[in-house]
Amino acid sequence: MQYWIGLGSNIGDGPAQITQALNHLESTGLVSVCRRSGCYRSAPWGVLDQPEFTNAVALLESDLGPLSLLDHLQRVEQAMGRRRDERRWGPRVIDLDLLLAGEQILRLKRLVLPHPQLHRRRFVLQPLAELEPDLRIPARGVVRHLLRRLPEQGVRLVSR
Repeated sequence: MQYWIGLGSNIGDGPAQITQALNHLESTGLVSVCRRSGCYRSAPWGVLDQPEFTNAVALLESDLGPLSLLDHLQRVEQAMGRRRDERRWGPRVIDLDLLLAGEQILRLKRLVLPHPQLHRRRFVLQPLAELEPDLRIPARGVVRHLLRRLPEQGVRLVSR
């Protein structure tokens, strides 16, 4: 199955943290990274008194189901130093969000797909548009159309 994930970091070297997370995901043999976007910088979202974030998206392939992939993403976060007791939307070494699982729509206690804020976050839609501007987000629309509806929000490409 194909999955889209969002990656973010605002502690340390963001682009390096994102690359390390993708390498860690692939090293387990449970996930293949098919494509990844460049890295984008953006102002923090939610909690504003913290450093800027570096964000990217990646397309993965895996035989894992969505909940098993979510568990795998959280194990990688933990291995890289992320603690779940951190404040929501606060600073973090790495954040791995499951955005899409093919065309699936899920409403589970632990996982909602598509990601419930995906269509409101330029820092996710802009890197998605770099890779797949015509990607259809179930129940929301096409990435490039959703992106046009959002304000600029100061998202800028920093590395490919």
